[in-house]
Amino acid sequence: MTELYTSIRSRPSNPLDLIEDLLIHHDWLFKRANREELSAEVPGRWCDLNLYFAWRKEADALHFSCAMDLRVPTPKRQPIAELLTSANERLWLGHFDMWSQDGLPMFRHTLPLRGMHGASSEQIEDLMETALIECDRFYPALQFVLWGNKEPSEALRLALLDTIGEA
Repeated sequence: MTELYTSIRSRPSNPLDLIEDLLIHHDWLFKRANREELSAEVPGRWCDLNLYFAWRKEADALHFSCAMDLRVPTPKRQPIAELLTSANERLWLGHFDMWSQDGLPMFRHTLPLRGMHGASSEQIEDLMETALIECDRFYPALQFVLWGNKEPSEALRLALLDTIGEA
């Protein structure tokens, strides 16, 4: 998603129209449930990611979530919650959360658009790109806690290990 996508629409009143065009441009599967909701499945580095957009005209806000294809079993929810809290300290935009009903980790953000006359393609691209990057970046840490029985702090340290030099 490194290219700027500005040619199809410029700031429609419903940002889901712009998102739909962007998803078509990337040839990603999506479903437009109604005028206020859209969902898509996109490939991530480690797993498929499920994007969900909800437009609330009366609030002039676009809610966005990016769920990882990963279910957290009940006994692991507390350490995963600790991990997500620590991950949130490293984010500039959005936050990680876990859907309590299914134990589904996700990246979330709401984009307020009051006075903006709609969202720009750059705003939508930045939002989606940030979610994809952050989900890919923290997914290994989730795996370390879930399947490697690592403590959240150790899992983050291992997953975010910076490499130096070239092999």
